[in-house]
Amino acid sequence: RRACRAAPFSPHPSPRLLVLHALCSRRRRKQSAMLASLRYLSRLARTWVTPDAGGSLQIARHLGSERGKNGPKKNGSRKTRKGGSKIVCALYDDPASGYPPKYCRDSIPPVDSLSGVLKPGHLLGSVSGGLGLAEWLKKGGHEFVVTSDKDGTNSKFEKEMVDADVVISQPFWPAYISRERISKSPNLKLCITAGVGSDHVDIEAACERGITVAEVSGSNVVSVAEHVVMSILNLVRNFVPSHQNVLDGGWDIAECASRSYDLEGMAVGTVAAGRIGLRVLRRLKPFDVHLHYYDKFRLPKHIEEELNATYHDSVESLVKECDIVTINCPLHPETEHLFDKKMFKLMRKGAYLVNTARGKIVKTEALVDALEKGHLSGYAGDVWFPQPAPPSHP
Repeated sequence: RRACRAAPFSPHPSPRLLVLHALCSRRRRKQSAMLASLRYLSRLARTWVTPDAGGSLQIARHLGSERGKNGPKKNGSRKTRKGGSKIVCALYDDPASGYPPKYCRDSIPPVDSLSGVLKPGHLLGSVSGGLGLAEWLKKGGHEFVVTSDKDGTNSKFEKEMVDADVVISQPFWPAYISRERISKSPNLKLCITAGVGSDHVDIEAACERGITVAEVSGSNVVSVAEHVVMSILNLVRNFVPSHQNVLDGGWDIAECASRSYDLEGMAVGTVAAGRIGLRVLRRLKPFDVHLHYYDKFRLPKHIEEELNATYHDSVESLVKECDIVTINCPLHPETEHLFDKKMFKLMRKGAYLVNTARGKIVKTEALVDALEKGHLSGYAGDVWFPQPAPPSHP
């Protein structure tokens, strides 16, 4: 609901984002939770969805001779190719130990809301897994190219993208679809994010070309919410440094305990209370913490009462009252570098920050300064800019 409000289709030349929902979760990595959704999404390789001049959705059948009827022409014509479509996919490398021949679990616990969706399977998010699409696309007569080589003008991804109809990328291993790359790809009609978050795509450039940008909204909400709770416990309990102390041969109890606290009684706030943020609040309630949240859309009164959650009408108000702040909002112009030097000064001394949203929401230099000066007790994040983070990243 919030994603659709944030990126509506309109007759104005603003970026359009096609948000497709799926009953799937990233919680099980054996069989990618995105498979069912991507199979649906990839049908758009035949049925293209593009905004027409009036802002409505125009469905154009894209088979054989139908190619080239939509989208701008380049040098008076578009590249054409007989047969099916070309899909280029950037995925992360296989495990260093090799693509797993077997897995540690033969089954997973049933989840009522996801009955029939989560099944034991294979690791599909890496190159050899190919998102489980290879055989299906081959039967349809389509060309499917999968690579982990995605950066730079000489990368395989860039070379293959020039005549691609569809490109697929991942949030944690993004192939950046820049304006320059789009300009070199006259056949491109669809950019799919195999997950959530499409900030690696130049949305404005895609809009100008009538290229649809799609993501699997809601596909990983449980995974991220659980990851947030895990990160909070890791920070507050000082788990990682204590674990490292033991690995290094130490048994320095005082050193480990000096920065270890109970979560109970602390004030925890989430920036955004949508699919992920609300799940974080629900999972934290049993810890007997004081819950706070900021969101452009206030939660219904009965949910606030259920969680005993305090609403704030600004992020600035929230961070002043919280010992722990977790960021669960999308990246857009309003949130880019939202947590800068000024915001950190408003946070309580000794507070913790968790960011599982997007790296650019936090100003890196300001964060490093707040940590080094001891204003923040700790930071946990699984997002960077760019991704993956270069060796020089602090």
